[in-house]
Amino acid sequence: MPSPSSTQSRIAAQQSAFKVAAVQMASGPNVAGNLNEARRLIEKAAQQGAKLVVLPEFFAIMGMQNTDVVTVREQPGSGQIQSFLSETARKHQIWLVGGSIPLVADAPNKVRNSCLVYNELGEQVARYDKIHLFNLELGNEQYQEADTIEPGNQVVVVDSPFGRIGLAICYDLRFPELFRSMQDVDIIVLPAAFTATTGKVHWESLVRARAIENLSYFIAAAQGGYHVNGRETHGHSMIVDPWGRVLDELTRGSDVVMADVNPGYQASLRSSLPVLSHRTIFCQPRGQKSK
Repeated sequence: MPSPSSTQSRIAAQQSAFKVAAVQMASGPNVAGNLNEARRLIEKAAQQGAKLVVLPEFFAIMGMQNTDVVTVREQPGSGQIQSFLSETARKHQIWLVGGSIPLVADAPNKVRNSCLVYNELGEQVARYDKIHLFNLELGNEQYQEADTIEPGNQVVVVDSPFGRIGLAICYDLRFPELFRSMQDVDIIVLPAAFTATTGKVHWESLVRARAIENLSYFIAAAQGGYHVNGRETHGHSMIVDPWGRVLDELTRGSDVVMADVNPGYQASLRSSLPVLSHRTIFCQPRGQKSK
């Protein structure tokens, strides 16, 4: 049975449409500079009426080396990045999904790639640690996130005034079972830093597929452009509706993607096509009985 708070969140979410925003950046190695850019873009989104704002993966640091995230990692509950997120959410009276930031890990030479969510009072209400770590060896491009990142192991959904919000980060997008396990979320948020190479072929297809499969609104906030460290990220931050339609999109550069979330429209789709109630996840394949 859903909790009273979950039920209240769903009732509140069904009352009226509201605006959401995805912030796109091309972050560099300077934390203070990145925070200033994030501050500017969050303010722009809030001024345009966004009640829920999502930042990209590692919005505060895209270092010259992979180990730079270890240098600037923070203890949970303290540090300039977390203070910035809390103060900014409170200032603009918004729910702020803090992209992802580096937090301390059990291993001394690694970080947790953590997505923190703050409510309009500036209180942290959820934390998700990225589960799936990116590994790519394609031509001159090589990525081994496991060298510096310690994976999480918990699926996280947070109840909000906007309904149930499921949290995921970047490479998680390729694993549909993660999103299925979120259990009927209303909104999925995905901070990301997709590579340009994989993104131009897979990004939009995967984002739209995850929205369609779960009949959920999908807010994908990405890094987008050329970075000081020589990396190129795909960008194309987008907001997709539960029917798979792209409501707004930004190809490259720093700016804000905005769209309306309409809970009534989502409810009508789920009523007309009750795919979520048709799942048979406990079915077993038929086979001969062992002798």
